[in-house]
Amino acid sequence: MLRRGVFPVSPEKARALRARMERLAVREEDLEERFIRSRGKGGQNVNKVSTCVVLRHGPSGVVVKCQRERSQALNRFLARRDLLDKLEARARGVAEAGAAERARIRRQKRRRSRRAKEKLLAAKRAHGEKKAARRPPAVED
Repeated sequence: MLRRGVFPVSPEKARALRARMERLAVREEDLEERFIRSRGKGGQNVNKVSTCVVLRHGPSGVVVKCQRERSQALNRFLARRDLLDKLEARARGVAEAGAAERARIRRQKRRRSRRAKEKLLAAKRAHGEKKAARRPPAVED
């Protein structure tokens, strides 16, 4: 569980993060956290202090890197939020893929309307006539 005051954000945001972690069954013990030097803007602070956070969720293998802010503590919070976003997107993607597959099968099994059937048969007839016109003339004895 996250300790009070670990992240420099409002208590509401910290509570929301904890609740989201519980809902997605992500435990603090499952997270492997590393700190490396950031790149880009930030000046001397970024060059001397390891403010970039690399967060890895052990069970899923999802890795997130966050160097948005100059503060390591704030980057830790943002990295956790990004990790939860990725995990939610992955779970939603699996659910959406299953729903899309079921919908595709349902569409395949559905009967065509009379008009659609007529259009399909007309297109087939036209294609057949086009192919017949390409055939060489039959040789008669």
